[in-house]
Amino acid sequence: MTIQLPDASGALRTYEPRPEPLALTSGAPLASRTVFSAAHVVADPFADVSPDSAAAVDWDATLAFRRHLWSHGLGVAEAMDTAQRGMGLDWAGAAELIRRSAAEAKAVGGRIACGVGTDQLTAGTLAEVRSAYEEQLALVEASGAQAILMASRALAAAARGPEDYVEVYGHLLRQASEPVVLHWLGPMFDPALEGYWGSADLDAATDTFLEVIAAHPDKVDGIKVSLLDARREVDLRRRLPQGVRCYTGDDFNYPELIAGDEQGFSHALLGIFDPLGPLAAEAVRVLDTGDTAGFRALLDPTVELSRHLFQTPTRFYKTGVVFLAWLAGHQSHFTMVGGLQSSRSLPHFARAYELADGLGLFPDPKLAEERMKNLLALYGVTQ
Repeated sequence: MTIQLPDASGALRTYEPRPEPLALTSGAPLASRTVFSAAHVVADPFADVSPDSAAAVDWDATLAFRRHLWSHGLGVAEAMDTAQRGMGLDWAGAAELIRRSAAEAKAVGGRIACGVGTDQLTAGTLAEVRSAYEEQLALVEASGAQAILMASRALAAAARGPEDYVEVYGHLLRQASEPVVLHWLGPMFDPALEGYWGSADLDAATDTFLEVIAAHPDKVDGIKVSLLDARREVDLRRRLPQGVRCYTGDDFNYPELIAGDEQGFSHALLGIFDPLGPLAAEAVRVLDTGDTAGFRALLDPTVELSRHLFQTPTRFYKTGVVFLAWLAGHQSHFTMVGGLQSSRSLPHFARAYELADGLGLFPDPKLAEERMKNLLALYGVTQ
């Protein structure tokens, strides 16, 4: 069987789908690295909503996907950028997601960390930013989940310089009951975060970031860096205080960063590990045995797919993530909160399908092929 796929020029080409998926099963817990998948939310396709309405979430399908990730030994990073925080999912929806997912994690013994931000605000004073962060931190800690202090659009707008970041984060870290993960999200993921940590100069911003950590090393479990710059992450990783982890958020260079070098390695907190979950877990189990080459042999071929999904404008990578979840059978439809399913082109979807199929990511390749053909037909492509 073959399928006709459009390329970037609009021309159709013939592709022969893979007949069998990659053989992957759940296995032993991951040992050498702590690995979180930032998980997407599944929209309710029958809700009568518009793109600017509050999100309508299919809770059963959303929680089932988290159980899928936990079954492969991955942790879940909840209510993060991948879950469309600030791009379809507001704070009320995120709060409900945190409550439900944390309860599910407790029930099944899954590891969970949840995003703490300020998305109650569109803008505000520094005092209001602190208060918004405090509200979310209290909810996450009450749920029993680990907190991830996310970058804040409101703080980026209100801060006058590095000293304001030092003050706000210091205040929050002193309040945190358990060590948190600090999240540095670059402007390629969210343009409103340009100049975070008080400077558009990344060297100066890094110094401020490290100043915050150095002042509270007992309250920082680790950092999550999403700058898509492997060299900068390695340099930052080497400057961290003893005991503070680096969780890579680099969806372009994750295999080399997780594998590490003679001076250390990164753990992982990645959006691409939503579609790659079982394969990523298998690769880390190979790494657990000391087989770095085997780890790279499994994970390196996935980078082309990840770079495709995260291509500019990078913030729309969530559309490809949900698209692949639909093709893989994790949800019955390709609908997203906020109508974000319209944010990528048909050639983009076609290439994502081809790359994911070539990797053997679809548990049922025939189902994926049928769903891809249905999408093509919707766009007027006949087979």
